[in-house]
Amino acid sequence: MYWQDKSVTENFVVPDDIQDLAFRMRARCLPVDHAFALSRAITDALPWLESEPDAGIHLIHVAESGNGWYRPDDSARELLQVSRRTRLRLRLPKARLDDARALTGRHLDVGGYEIIVGEATARALSAQTTLFSRHVIVEAAQSEAEFVEHCVEQLRGMGVKVRKLLCGRRSAFEFPERRILVRSLMLAELEPEESVLVQQRGLGSGRNIGCGLFIPHKGIKSVTTDDDE
Repeated sequence: MYWQDKSVTENFVVPDDIQDLAFRMRARCLPVDHAFALSRAITDALPWLESEPDAGIHLIHVAESGNGWYRPDDSARELLQVSRRTRLRLRLPKARLDDARALTGRHLDVGGYEIIVGEATARALSAQTTLFSRHVIVEAAQSEAEFVEHCVEQLRGMGVKVRKLLCGRRSAFEFPERRILVRSLMLAELEPEESVLVQQRGLGSGRNIGCGLFIPHKGIKSVTTDDDE
């Protein structure tokens, strides 16, 4: 945890150079751990996305436990039950929005489960001053304290004054040749300019597997943590 006070900035206009493109989608269910499968399906359909540094793929989330801090255990047998309100979201430069709309009408195979992609709506980033990332990549040997300090250093390197930072429990994505450790991360009491910058640039690597991407959040809640092993 990291904690300082903040000042208030008013009359900030959110730039539109980076936006979220939210697609309607039809699917019955998806694997809880679908980072690899979803990334592969989308980058197969949009090959340019892998080389676009400002692009990212939000993982698909439905009603969760713990106010978004954790999902069911990442097991190959567990599934997310997808509702009609669920959206497939990409974070993209404005110049790529039309290119990404080529996904509309596609049938994506995500780990053996089908997503039928519908129409998309572009949405501006938020000036909300509390942000949340469900997955930020953790180095295997990092303790929670080391992870927090590393995040603070990266944010300061962007010019973001870190006032309140809180991380959640450690979990993992299973990839064919490796296991990727992640933690959730919340930032609070940012300036609006800082909030947009963090959403635009993300934190760490793995944007194409849903890591390091931040979304607005209502506020800091209790976090369930695991002991580091």
